[in-house]
Amino acid sequence: AGLRNRTTENKSVIVSEVEKNVWPAIEAGKVKPVIYKVFPLSEAAEAHRILESSTHIGKILLVR
Repeated sequence: AGLRNRTTENKSVIVSEVEKNVWPAIEAGKVKPVIYKVFPLSEAAEAHRILESSTHIGKILLVR
């Protein structure tokens, strides 16, 4: 959900609800991100190419 155009009060409610209802599942390992591929920072251009092609499903991570 985009938060940029929401009021500060609404953002606070959303953060509170996520902390209460979602974060415990993440901490328990019940919710995990789908990671498509991990790239070293030196291969950032390739990571961006894949990202822009929209051929991936999941997150593309850059690591040092």
